Amino acid sequence: MIDSIKSQLDNTLEKIDLTISEDHYSGKVRENFYLDDKIVMITSDRVSAFDHILGTIPFKGQILNEIACFWFNKTKDIVPNHFISSPDEQVLITKKAKTLPVEVIVRQYITGSLWREYKQGINGQYGFMLPADLKENQEFNSPILTPSTKADYGLHDEPISREKIINSLVDESIYKKAEKYALQLFDAGQKWANKMGLILVDTKYEFGIYNNELIVIDEIHTPDSSRYWVKDEYQDRFNKGIGQKMLDKENIRKWLIEQGFQGEGTPPELTDDIRILLSQKYMELYKKLLGEDFNPSIGNVQSRIKKNLSLIDLIK
Repeated sequence: MIDSIKSQLDNTLEKIDLTISEDHYSGKVRENFYLDDKIVMITSDRVSAFDHILGTIPFKGQILNEIACFWFNKTKDIVPNHFISSPDEQVLITKKAKTLPVEVIVRQYITGSLWREYKQGINGQYGFMLPADLKENQEFNSPILTPSTKADYGLHDEPISREKIINSLVDESIYKKAEKYALQLFDAGQKWANKMGLILVDTKYEFGIYNNELIVIDEIHTPDSSRYWVKDEYQDRFNKGIGQKMLDKENIRKWLIEQGFQGEGTPPELTDDIRILLSQKYMELYKKLLGEDFNPSIGNVQSRIKKNLSLIDLIK
């Protein structure tokens, strides 16, 4: 598989040059083309961290898209979602929902940005206090919700309390349902991950309104939106106070921090070694999570997408 990754280093999808509709939004990872009641979501191979687009990872878009499709299909009877179809390994056709201006983040462990804030003495930003004397990667008694604002590219998502959300951003009844849906999805994700030898550590969900119904949008339980650890190594690593074995985007954050970058200034250029490592980690997660080998689509990504979208008359 290493040879496939190396061969794809110069074939990744960073930008897309297609005319699908005039209404187009380029996000950190996805290119969204808005039609009357649908969205064509193209998942690029871009990787971002600390609100910066850093470069591309071979096969990242395909892995994210296929994992998202897996979860949309697996959880559709638990929570309604926006998925319609996937005409290409890196494309979703979805319902066009009105996005809620917050992200609902569910956490079972104190790690990542929450740990970094906690270590600095920051507490109470979500409307409740975390217990004193927690250790890095410690498990909470039950999942906690740590919502954030949903910022455009280049701006920071900010922690926000439930009270502020229902007072100024989202109707209480709608947000209450979003919280319920988030916990139901997280519970389903944890149970499946546990069965597959993984821990679903935390994740973020985005929601929207479609035909007056609250639905989950964007993606579910991908290695970009979620943190996964290897289950059978957790307790020993925690007891020894060493880092967990991560199969997600946190590996790139860790690398950046080691380079002295945490969001301020210009990020370091990704080396081929870190790009290959990230691709391997994503593939490892794919195999463990879905229980099957990843089948990489090698070659020019844009040409393949263009061909597949022309087959369903989406290319103008």
